[in-house]
Amino acid sequence: MPHSARARRWPLASALLLLGSLGIAAAWILLADARNAQSSWMAVVAAVDAAWLLRLARIRPGALRALAGTAATALAILIASFGIIAAQLARPMGMLPWESALKLGPHHAWTLAGLANGPVDIAWLVAGVVIAAVLSR
Repeated sequence: MPHSARARRWPLASALLLLGSLGIAAAWILLADARNAQSSWMAVVAAVDAAWLLRLARIRPGALRALAGTAATALAILIASFGIIAAQLARPMGMLPWESALKLGPHHAWTLAGLANGPVDIAWLVAGVVIAAVLSR
């Protein structure tokens, strides 16, 4: 396959990964809100989703594909964590989750994420990133 044909696949793959990260993060936020738990095991689901999307886009295996899958998984973890915190803060304040998200700053979110995520949650998040690197390569 010519180099230009492979290079043209990256915009599609990037768009797929961005949409996939946003979609899996939205599902994760809804699940966590319904269960009233962090549901950190969803990081593994995000990793599998990112690897599958890269294969669907027919990106050639290698370090760049592994990096892309890992980055997409990390993005899903960040968005989901921020959204879960915003949703948990919104209810007692009488706000909608997206209103809370607009008022939530990164430092406050980081502090609350540190308080909400225990060792098991951290292990699931790290496992998700590692699995993304392995499955995406």
